[in-house]
Amino acid sequence: MLLTHKENILKFTWLLSSFLSLFLFGSTVKAATIANWHFDSNRNHLDFTTDENVQPKVQLLTNPTRLVIDLPGVTLGYPQTSQRVGLVIQEIRIQQFNAETTRMVVTLAPGYTFDLAQVKLQEESPNHWSVQLPKPVPLTATQPKSLEITPTESNISPTVSDSLFAGVVPMHSPMKGLEPQVKALMSRYSFLTTGMFFIDLDTGDYLDIGGDRVFPAASTIKLPILIAFFQDLDAGKVTLNETLTMRGDLVTNGSGTMQYERVGKKYSALETITKMITISDNTATNMIIDRLGGAAKLNQRFRTWGLKDTVIRHLLADLRGTNTTSSQDLARVLALLVNNKLVSLQSREQALDILRHTTIHTLLPAGLGKGAVIANKTGDIGFLIGDAGFITMPNGKRYLAAIFVKRPYKDSRGRDFIRQVSQLVYNYLNQPNPVASSDLPYSVTK
Repeated sequence: MLLTHKENILKFTWLLSSFLSLFLFGSTVKAATIANWHFDSNRNHLDFTTDENVQPKVQLLTNPTRLVIDLPGVTLGYPQTSQRVGLVIQEIRIQQFNAETTRMVVTLAPGYTFDLAQVKLQEESPNHWSVQLPKPVPLTATQPKSLEITPTESNISPTVSDSLFAGVVPMHSPMKGLEPQVKALMSRYSFLTTGMFFIDLDTGDYLDIGGDRVFPAASTIKLPILIAFFQDLDAGKVTLNETLTMRGDLVTNGSGTMQYERVGKKYSALETITKMITISDNTATNMIIDRLGGAAKLNQRFRTWGLKDTVIRHLLADLRGTNTTSSQDLARVLALLVNNKLVSLQSREQALDILRHTTIHTLLPAGLGKGAVIANKTGDIGFLIGDAGFITMPNGKRYLAAIFVKRPYKDSRGRDFIRQVSQLVYNYLNQPNPVASSDLPYSVTK
């Protein structure tokens, strides 16, 4: 099936991001001379850091068209890696070009190239560089066979939307075709109080219905706590294999199995955070809150992330719902996480892996199509349920979802409502060209 030029571009940005993320995760572990890599798919912006000073060389070659980034003095440390991508970006290859140079190659399909005037190599510091890539454009007959890109002397200022969600996702338009469907569903469930926020990470289109409404957080509070733990891991303040002791003052009821073990039992930090998320263990959560310095310090950190509504007021289990958050806040945490703004690439991947292994699949996951992957955290305190997650669709589209529902105590219709909203959003984004509006006012709070 032939794709439009716009669809090819979108596929390029996502697949390039996904492949580089996979490669870069491995590179930070295996190659001592490569400190960090990051590709921002929203900006087509590649950022990399090496252990020692480096002078990258960027070239555009033809037959076939390919962008080559050479890193002299950088050792890859493992065999060549290649990935078939799609119709416009055919292959990305990472290899040891010679004994002293690592080469990154982005190969375009015949008939496409990059606008050389728009490819910018920027020196942030002697060992920190960035490459700003434009969208692929049709190849012209006058295209030179080889051209070298030299570093620019001023900072790159790529053109993006003036409105950024969480400071990282360019906002585009409300999902005009979807909102009436969701509001019609809400009218059928008028006895529920809800707030939701969804955003397409590839297009910036969003659905915001009461996204800034404050709700009891229930166990969704464990999502920002998990990210705070990995921040401290990156900072060397905690380790995954350190031992945590289950004190009596931290044991609580509600979800989880640790409450049934003897007081004084010891767990590794990794086992504790895993139980906190996968089986939503309340005792494990209290142990992590305690290890990270307590609720007050975590609340202060949440504020530095731009979270306006996320507050821990009591240890778990908070069955009265005094701990609070909002759909926008949880979407913000996920946006910052997947864009590498809070933790390292390795910690991001480990956090997402834990979130992909949650055991409750009756809310957002229940509305997804076959082959979709979600990293999420749910919450349930009887009169309220919620879910927030990062979804990757089989077609490569990625979006963030967060929703809360106040309901009659344990009324299953609240769960059904979330499932149906999730299904509506998924089906809408699964269309070849979802309809958005460019003339409706933004309702999101950045």
